[in-house]
Amino acid sequence: MKRIVVLNPKGGSGKTTIAINLASYFASRQQTPVLMDFDPQGSSLRWVKKRHAVQPAIHAIAAFEKDNRTTRAFQLRVPENATHVIVDTPAAVDAHQLPDLTRDADKIIVPVLPSDIDIHTCSRCIRDLLLVAKIRREDDRLGVIANRIRRNTLTYQSLIRFLQTLGIPIVATIRDSQNYVRAAELGIGVHEMKSYIAQEDVEQWEPLIEWLERPPGAHEPAQTPPPPAVASV
Repeated sequence: MKRIVVLNPKGGSGKTTIAINLASYFASRQQTPVLMDFDPQGSSLRWVKKRHAVQPAIHAIAAFEKDNRTTRAFQLRVPENATHVIVDTPAAVDAHQLPDLTRDADKIIVPVLPSDIDIHTCSRCIRDLLLVAKIRREDDRLGVIANRIRRNTLTYQSLIRFLQTLGIPIVATIRDSQNYVRAAELGIGVHEMKSYIAQEDVEQWEPLIEWLERPPGAHEPAQTPPPPAVASV
């Protein structure tokens, strides 16, 4: 069983979108994913409840709820046949919470949007993961997603330049697409949409899936997306 943590203290960075689409991908490949929702908003949990019985099953755990009548370990237990546990973390996570959230994680994904505020928050998040949670670069457990990207913009170029300075692999570059909004409303992911509608979105997930399936320590250089041909604001 693999444990994948999606993390960024900045709200609105796309953590839940990444988490639910990962769960959708694995479910559509006859795997048994579990969504562990630590976000009090419960967005991942609501998405799972929207799924129809004919769709591949995804088990969900409301990790943001606490029941004093049972142990925490019992509340967070996962089915024995689970193949992947995908952890959707809340916004405003403190640095001291990172060791617990990332413990036993096979992969840690940090989505970041192309804005100055998001870049600054991502920088602090990466710093805390390295220094407080003691995540080592050489273990190839930590990757960044450039999220909701419009390639031919100055903000995209600024984001990519920043990410390249981190020494952390850019494991995917995901465009700003309404397909994610439509899919979420239906309780599905882009991998479950008609191929003629979401083919471009699906293709952008291939580098991320390859990285997630890579054995621990099999490190490769960080990806560098090609620069845009035209720059605009």
